[in-house]
Amino acid sequence: MRPDGRPSGSGDPEQARVFFALWPDAAAAAALQTLAQDCAREFGGRAGRCETLHLTLAFVGDVPLERLSVLREVAGAVTAPAGELCLDRLGFWAHNRILWAGTRAVPPELGQLVRHLGAGLKTAGAAGTAGGGRSFVPHVTLVRKLAGPVGPLPEWAPVRWVWRSFVLVRSRLSAAGAAYETLGQWPLAA
Repeated sequence: MRPDGRPSGSGDPEQARVFFALWPDAAAAAALQTLAQDCAREFGGRAGRCETLHLTLAFVGDVPLERLSVLREVAGAVTAPAGELCLDRLGFWAHNRILWAGTRAVPPELGQLVRHLGAGLKTAGAAGTAGGGRSFVPHVTLVRKLAGPVGPLPEWAPVRWVWRSFVLVRSRLSAAGAAYETLGQWPLAA
């Protein structure tokens, strides 16, 4: 069995499921995990683990391993400043039963990062959601698989974090949830 779950010896090239993301610092991750656990207790579902909480910039999807170098080149060419994020609102998407933390105002630096990354992915012929037809909704998934409708969302202290880099991450899915491996990290201008 190959790491992507397909049988060994199949003729297709090995694939990696990847995305670009911002990773919160330890304090922000801990605050978000506490919020996730509180919400999971109140509404049901599975709280995100501290080590997996992130903000997706662009979901690329399954790519052949040999195309990862193209994604690294795209990331290396991105020019955008670092910034600060304030997660100050909760949301619920009923269609996929996800509770998330987001921001009322997208920082201009974040918009610039997503646009540059999306343009690079498009130019490279790589699939990706950054800068695509849907509007970018910056969010951190807190709770998955909520059982039903969510009542009034709780009051909570906004979570802030300063990001100074972004990462390319490989996701390996299992019954226990996703496990992530960082494949590269790129600094942003101070």
